[in-house]
Amino acid sequence: MFLRSVLVALLSLILFLSPSAPSWALGGELPPLNAPAPDFSLPSSVNGQLISLKDYRGKWVVLYFYPKDFTSGCTLEAQRFQRDIEQFHAHNAEVIGVSADSVDSHQDFCDSEGLTFPLLSDPDGQVSKAYGSWLGFVSLRHSFIIDPEGILRERYRKVNPAIHSQEVLARLEELQQQG
Repeated sequence: MFLRSVLVALLSLILFLSPSAPSWALGGELPPLNAPAPDFSLPSSVNGQLISLKDYRGKWVVLYFYPKDFTSGCTLEAQRFQRDIEQFHAHNAEVIGVSADSVDSHQDFCDSEGLTFPLLSDPDGQVSKAYGSWLGFVSLRHSFIIDPEGILRERYRKVNPAIHSQEVLARLEELQQQG
């Protein structure tokens, strides 16, 4: 487990510091825009409760994938989404995080960082793979905006955790103004 944590931290650092990610680090093919987002049902940080995309019909969804709980970039990204959570709610949007970490790890991470949005456990990477966000043993830092009908409207690859929440919020506002 320690070795996996070290590998995840090193991979995260390499991807964050590199000006362009190597092709092997970009994951699989991303799902197409303006098409139905891949459906999912995964256990969450909310007492292991199963959460599905269809549970959020009628709301916008910001679905973000990240490598590992408690690592610096992932913590920063989660903190930023939490900081802006009320702005997302004001735009009829929910934030959902996904990684390969266990439900217990997610619960500890939420408690430690005061996160009020759900984190989903995808240990075998099935959902991460469906979103082109899997690198063998971790989810990659990708994000998606899904509209209230379940249609994928935006996707992000190799994001900067320090500014990503504001970037997503601005794009969400644009998409909502477009109708």
